[in-house]
Formats: sequence, C-alpha cells, structure tokens
Amino acid sequence: MDHPHGGFDAPADVSPWIVVVRLALLLVSALIAGSGLAVVVPPRLRAANFALAALALGLVTVSLVAFDAHVLGALAHGLLVVLVPVLLGRPAVRWVAAALTLLLVIETSVGDSGVLLVAGTVYVAGAVGWVALALAPGSRFRQHALSLGVVLALAGVVRLVSSGIAFDRRVYETLLGLGLVVVVLLPLAALGIRRYGTLAVAAGLLAWSGLAAIPPPQELPVPGVPVLASAGRVPVLISPHRPGRNLVHFPAGGMSVSVGGVEVPAVPLAGADGTWASVDLPAGRGSLTVRSASGSASVEFDTGTAPGPAPDAECASAALGGLIAGRRDALTSCPADGLSTEDSDSLTKLVAFLKNKGVTSVRIVSDSSPRGVAAAALVGSGLPVSDSGDALVVLSGWSQAYSALSRAGVEQAERPVYPHGLYVAPWLLTSAIAGSVTTLAAPLRFDPRERLPIGYAVEVGNRFGGENPTPAGFRSWLGGRPSGDQVQIYAVAQVTAMPMGPDEAHGPGMPMQEELAGQWVPKATVVPVSPVLS
Repeated sequence: MDHPHGGFDAPADVSPWIVVVRLALLLVSALIAGSGLAVVVPPRLRAANFALAALALGLVTVSLVAFDAHVLGALAHGLLVVLVPVLLGRPAVRWVAAALTLLLVIETSVGDSGVLLVAGTVYVAGAVGWVALALAPGSRFRQHALSLGVVLALAGVVRLVSSGIAFDRRVYETLLGLGLVVVVLLPLAALGIRRYGTLAVAAGLLAWSGLAAIPPPQELPVPGVPVLASAGRVPVLISPHRPGRNLVHFPAGGMSVSVGGVEVPAVPLAGADGTWASVDLPAGRGSLTVRSASGSASVEFDTGTAPGPAPDAECASAALGGLIAGRRDALTSCPADGLSTEDSDSLTKLVAFLKNKGVTSVRIVSDSSPRGVAAAALVGSGLPVSDSGDALVVLSGWSQAYSALSRAGVEQAERPVYPHGLYVAPWLLTSAIAGSVTTLAAPLRFDPRERLPIGYAVEVGNRFGGENPTPAGFRSWLGGRPSGDQVQIYAVAQVTAMPMGPDEAHGPGMPMQEELAGQWVPKATVVPVSPVLS
C-alpha cells in the first residue's frame, strides 16, 4: 500500500544533505514569514530578519547549484524571503509574508490531495501563524495559543490516521510511526509555553515535512498472505507464508536466508527466474534474516497455525502478481491444483490446430498434479500419444517442463525429431522455459505485445528487481478480468546478434540493447503464427 506522506517529495534513498538543506530552508522561511505577519516586530528582530534572509538565500543557492532545484520556484522563494525584512513595518509586508507562507504550503504538499492537502495547509500555515502570535503581546498570545495548538494537533491526527499505521504496532515500532506521533504531540506540548512553545512548533513543522524522506513501513504480515517485503534494497517474496516449508524468492543470486540459526542459500530453480531458498518457518510470528555480500536485514513473518498449499515457484509467481496489483489475498490454492476453463479451451484449440497441420501423434510430457493429469487426458483424447510423436506437447509444471524442453533441444540437435515442433501449455510461457530451446509455440489468449500484458511485465520488473512476467502472475494481476477471449498460436524464437567490439559503430536499424522493458521473453520474439482458432 502506498501511504500518503505530505512534505516535499523525497525518495527513500535521497541524499541526507538534500533533506538537511530543505528542512533548514523551511524553518528559516517559516520564521521570516511569521515575523512578516506579526502585528508588532521588536526592533532587535529586524536585524535578525535580515540575517535569516541571508541564510535563506544561501540555502536557496545551494539547492539550485547542488541539488537541481526548480529554478522558478527557487527564484520566487529567494525574492520573497528578501522582501519580508525589507518591508517590515509597512502594510505590504503582510501580503508578501502571506505569499511566502503559500509557497511553503506548496513546497511541503507535493503529491498530496484531498484531506491530506488540507491538513498540510493547516499545519504549515498554523506553524507560521504561531511564530506571528509568539511576537504579539502576551494577552493576545494567551487568547489564541490554545486554539491554534489544538488545530495543529488535529491536523497531525489527520495525517497519522491517513498513514494507515495509526491503529497497529507500527505506530510505535517504526520511525515513521514515531515521527507521526511527534507531529501530533509537539503542538500540544507548546500550549501555554510562549518561549519554548515556538521551538516545539518549529520542531513539529520540521517533523511534518521531514517524514517524506522516511520510507513507509512494510505491511504487517498476515497468516496465509504471501509476504512481499524488502531486505535493505533487495525485494523478498515469502510464499505460501504458512507453518512448515516455504519458498523465499529473490530476483538475483548471492543471497541466503537464516531461520532459527539454520542458514539456507538461495539457488536457481529450473524453469523459474531469480533464486529461491527453501526454508522451514515456525507457526506464529517471527523473523528471518536475509544475508548478502552487502550486509544483512530481517523480514518479519506471521504464519499463523493453519496449513497452506505446498510451496511452488509458479504459485509464488501468481501470488506476486496479486501483491503488486495491491491485493493481499490469502493463498489457499495454486494454479496446478486444477485445469482452468480458459486453459482447457486453449488446449482443445491447440489439438485442433495440430490435427489441421497433419500431426498424427504427439508425445506428451505431464506431471501428477491435478492440472497436469487433466491436461494430458484432454490432449490424449484428441490425438494419439506416442514416444516418437510428430510433435512434443509439454503440459507439466515449470521444473519438469524446463528439463523436458532442454532434453528435446539436445535431441533435435542430434537427429530429426518432432518435425512438427515443440508446444507448451499456456501456463508455461516463462522466460526460463522459453529460453531452454531455440523455438517453441504456445496457445495464448492474449498478445504479449499489447498494452495490458506489457503493463504487467513492466510493473513486475519494477517492483521485483527485474523479474520477468509469467502467465500465472499475469492472471493474478488481472484480478478476475479475462486475459482475452480469442486463442492464437504464438511462436517464441530466440534472437541472437553478432557481437560487436566496444568501439564499433552500430549499423542502421541495429538495436542498441537486447532487453527492453515489458518484454515477456528477453532476447526473443513472440509472434502469432496462426489465425484466431475456433
């Protein structure tokens, strides 16, 4: 879940110097704006205002030169902070101070909307108003301080509730949660304390804007819902997230997982992307440690007590598709638990296609899963099955499909076998499986080159370290929407290019890179080779 944050838009890995400079500029500018709105400014503070304006100009310059700040915004900011001390004592200064306050609201509310935008406006403007009130006579301060402090605290409560962590343990276990509590409590602590109250409100304003630089905490683990988390900067997927054997998935190698003192290296699995560690998780809440060459980090889990489906890479990929779409559904079944209506229809049309091509018999590679048994029975009922069939039809899970196709590729290189080609079930169009042979074909209800499949492929790659798309993940990502209603045979062919020296110029039309975002099978073409099948 994406939590709204308020404040300037700062990614989690932003330089701390950018945060320091922006927060310092915010504080100095708020003090200047508050003095401009004050009814009376003591003479000794006029000189202080010029000093603050000089400091603000320096910070604006640093932002422009070192941090590539928006030029027009920086120039407007610099002009306003200079005009306030110049115009102090004149009626026009309040308009300039109000404009500076509005600019601070805009700068600290980037990306906000609705009630959170209103809360941000109230908090920033209220903090500036507190500075002005602190410079007013004592009776005026006592008259309005209580109301203003309560309004600031209520704005903080709105932001706390909007964060999504107000009512669980993350509010006191995470840095973001503690910061949100500080935003609420500091204005209340400032009530009735004129001298130090301004410092408390100023600190609250810094906390309000600085929270944008804190990444949102991970979702609390829910028993049976696969965990998509980050160990440092490394994406981690735990599936099925039930007591007993689980798969911990990473997008790259060099990782290991430690649970209860037992360390398990993450290794590749046949037919799947990335690396996988098979670990035993205890019932209930706990944490596992992810280790790599760059360090270690912990990931929480809460497996509950109920059993779950057997760990499986395809099942984990299906879970990942739902998670990146924003759904946190309990994993109660896996794709191999049954042959779907869509896949049954696609295989039926594949059989008809092979018959029309003149295929007299096929060799089937299947497995013992309910889906594999049903698929083998369906294909076998339409075509004779023989070990020396004209075509190979693979209907198993990922691992067995990868092994069978790798063997078939070797056999084709040694002697003429499977003259009508290699075919795989719709659920087997993964990059690892397609890359195990030079070419294969699959009956698909969607075109991998169209907008929706590409959108899923880009999103899963962005969210999970370059992970390649899978049919199981795509179907889960769609969330019940149909992937398509027409079936065509798509051929996947590996594409190789002549390697070029580092100083050689590319010829006209030659690609500068082999892998593009959204490709279903990198370094390969996926094109229809049949009309729509009926």
